[in-house]
Amino acid sequence: MNTIDDLVVLIRDELGLAVSVQDAERPLDEIAGWDSVHLLWLTTALERRTGRSVSLPDLLEAGTLGGIYQAAVAA
Repeated sequence: MNTIDDLVVLIRDELGLAVSVQDAERPLDEIAGWDSVHLLWLTTALERRTGRSVSLPDLLEAGTLGGIYQAAVAA
């Protein structure tokens, strides 16, 4: 995962949500169709894609797709 674009593609492909890079700094509760279950699925998809563990507490604190991306690449 090299850019926020990679995360957006992952969310579209794995979760089926219509998100774009412009959604990166929107609060998650403002993203159409987003719910807490998506974060669990995304955590699994990120770990599979990156080959390393991602901290669920860090993702829970993120609050935006951009924050999720930062937490994922920091792992």
